[in-house]
Amino acid sequence: MVWRFRTGAQWREMPAEFGAWPTVYGRFRVWRDAGVFTALLEGLISEAARRGETDISLVSVDSSTARAHQEAAGMRIDAEVLDALEKAAAEQDRARQKGAARTRPTGRRAQTAPAGTSGGACGDGASSA
Repeated sequence: MVWRFRTGAQWREMPAEFGAWPTVYGRFRVWRDAGVFTALLEGLISEAARRGETDISLVSVDSSTARAHQEAAGMRIDAEVLDALEKAAAEQDRARQKGAARTRPTGRRAQTAPAGTSGGACGDGASSA
């Protein structure tokens, strides 16, 4: 279960060495419904508090997923909004280029890809679009 949440992978992608994914997922659901994870978290926090080793104001747990409908890619926007988005993207590119201009441990300067390209980031030269 820890592997799944550390990697963010799907349950079906779980390595066989951890067991059959439906079994692991079923166990996760049973434990979740029984409140096992809540009890573990509360126990860890209370033990750390007992030892004086925690600051609850720094604890934050977040999990969110944003999904867009397949038609969201064809959204129509006003010219003013489009101009503002393009300006923000250009500013972001300039900020990235400042960081990319730092030298690498090899002593070579990092190369930046032209705006709008991935620079081969996926590793196989294929487009991600």
